[in-house]
Amino acid sequence: METESNCTQLTSFVLVGFTTDPILRITFFLLFLISYTLTLTGNLGLITLIYLDSCLHTPMYFFVANLSFLDVWYTSVYTPRILSDCISENKVISLAGCTAQFFFSAGLAYSECFLLAIMAYDRYVAICNPLLYATAMSKKLCIQMVIGSYIGGFANAIVHTGNTFRLCFCGNNVINHYFCDAPPLMNMACEDTQVYTLILATVVGCNVLATTGLTLGCYMGIVAAILRIHSAAGRFKAFSTCSAHLVSVSLFYGSILLMYSRPSSQHTPNWDKANALFYTVINPLVNPLIYSMRNKDVKKGFWKVLGRFIASN
Repeated sequence: METESNCTQLTSFVLVGFTTDPILRITFFLLFLISYTLTLTGNLGLITLIYLDSCLHTPMYFFVANLSFLDVWYTSVYTPRILSDCISENKVISLAGCTAQFFFSAGLAYSECFLLAIMAYDRYVAICNPLLYATAMSKKLCIQMVIGSYIGGFANAIVHTGNTFRLCFCGNNVINHYFCDAPPLMNMACEDTQVYTLILATVVGCNVLATTGLTLGCYMGIVAAILRIHSAAGRFKAFSTCSAHLVSVSLFYGSILLMYSRPSSQHTPNWDKANALFYTVINPLVNPLIYSMRNKDVKKGFWKVLGRFIASN
């Protein structure tokens, strides 16, 4: 169709994926199938465990369950398409499909940014004001904050998606990536992208700065509170309650900042694919491990629920 800029708008794209080698494609298919199965099992299992064990009905685990819920949908935006492209010769994705993938990818990513910041605030209140924790982090407030993170995430996704797909994509329709992402799409635009880049940097920058600022502020307060604890055991216990969140934040923000903080001239397809794997596939896979492996409450809840299940059968 003809656009106002008099260029022929592409109506479909071809996703290159990771490789064209048949053997490697089968290898990648098996690896991503195992990864996706483990991701779904780990996150859905953690959600189920938190729901079934009343001892885990606290604000902290309410947010962990919502993080797992987000991760299930987040990895599902990408992995089924990766699996399909590994075994199919048809790698075409329509403009509508590309737009939908981009929108949900952005919405879930922004929502996770907000949720991780909320979890930092939760840890701040728990460590700095333990006597007021139950009052300050009421069930109603926790639900409102989670809903707010989704509203904020998808509101930003509307801006992000609208800004991207107002561009006119023309010429070669091959995307050297495994999903519709901003850098490769921007390279396919046949018009000046300065305004697009400015809006993109503003939207991403404001959200990342706001959420990282809140997270850093909370952890500065947490560190100050921990330093005031006299016993080494008390300091270790306080730090251990937020260590999992610190690891999760570092993995998520680290990979995203590596991807989007570099100038477009420094983006290479292979680097972008490898880096994107961390926040699209690896992070949702390791999050349930981070929040359960060294968590005594989760382990205790697991054996309690398992014991009840065995006893009932």
